[in-house]
Amino acid sequence: MEASLKQLFQQEFSKMVAVISKRFGLEHIETAEDIVSETFLQATETWGRKGLPPNPPAWLYAVARQKALYRFRRNKIYETKVIPAITQDEAQSELPAFDFSQQNIRDSQLQMLFAVCTPVIASEAQIGLALRILCGFSIDEIAEAFLSRKDTINKRLFRAKEKLRAEGVRMELPSPAGIAGRLDSVLHIIYLLFNEGYYSRTHPQTMREDLCFEALRLGALLTEYDPTNLPETNALMALMCFHASRFSARRAGGAEANEDSIAGESGAGPILYEQQNEGLWDMALIGQGMHFLERSLQGRTMSAYHLEARIASWHCIKEDSPEKWEAILALYDQLLLVSYSPSAALNRVFACYKVKGAATALEEAEKLNMEDNHFYFVLLGELYRFLDRGKAVSSFQKAYALAKTPVEKQGIRAILNELDVQNSGTAQSVRKPPGR
Repeated sequence: MEASLKQLFQQEFSKMVAVISKRFGLEHIETAEDIVSETFLQATETWGRKGLPPNPPAWLYAVARQKALYRFRRNKIYETKVIPAITQDEAQSELPAFDFSQQNIRDSQLQMLFAVCTPVIASEAQIGLALRILCGFSIDEIAEAFLSRKDTINKRLFRAKEKLRAEGVRMELPSPAGIAGRLDSVLHIIYLLFNEGYYSRTHPQTMREDLCFEALRLGALLTEYDPTNLPETNALMALMCFHASRFSARRAGGAEANEDSIAGESGAGPILYEQQNEGLWDMALIGQGMHFLERSLQGRTMSAYHLEARIASWHCIKEDSPEKWEAILALYDQLLLVSYSPSAALNRVFACYKVKGAATALEEAEKLNMEDNHFYFVLLGELYRFLDRGKAVSSFQKAYALAKTPVEKQGIRAILNELDVQNSGTAQSVRKPPGR
């Protein structure tokens, strides 16, 4: 039952907050959050005694509707601010209508997404609000994602909500010009959400598929609305589909990271990609990715999402070939010019290794000098395995010291143990590098 509630919270929290906020106004967003949290608390107590109802979402919507009406009536908000804004017929009814239809949920979430991306609040506050309101992140998770303190995040979110109220930001889609001005922020939030699920820095499990599919759902909303169904939107959808297609392969055998991570700070050990079972890849999702990639090529836009999507499409071809890795290396060269990130730089070094060999790749890696990034030392360790076992061990030891999660430390420890076994076998202490 606990697992079902957690899944429902992830699925329904943002929908309910969006619908309630749309009905009573964005200025009451904190009250909407409280109502939804209270609804889930009541669900925990009631369902713990009676079991799950036949239709849990409908139960949640009904209880949230009752709590919302009680809260607003108690605070006299309903009489003074809501009734004047609605029709006389609605005012005469006992309860205001709450439309939890799929269409209204979709519209409300899309409006909420653009509302929190208003330029009147700072970009970090936009992202924090979106993660909290639209994605159901806890304050702890947001603080970890920003590498910040809980009280700092609470203050930032409070100020952002106050700014929304003071500026009278409404839950409605902006004009076409306003949409264009906010779309970059909206896409970036969806990208970060998928990234957090793909390689989580806020959760003991490094892979959180629920967040990735929530990002895909929000991205799909944008493709269904003409003003936001743009090349960069489709490129992001392609990128997410390609990566999501390998979830089963990443889970199998406990390998939860690979070289084609889209994380802004989380480029990961490339060796794990080579260990994946291609038979576990989701070919339907790969097909969807190709569909969105084709749609993204309409027009002259070439965003970072386009380049990352094209890289990801090459990773959907498991077989190594000079053509594959030369294309990937060239794409990373372009990506670093368009949008530099540590993970892209590390992943480019791995592509360089596949094309030019370990020695050349090692020269490129050492130029990066990412002394506080454990993935950097993982990559150095892998490259040194072919050239200098002592430096390989030292690099993996540094990576182990910097790694934050138990899963990461466990993976690095397994490599160090393997190197110890190889050393005890004398002849196996340094592996012959594959390929060139």
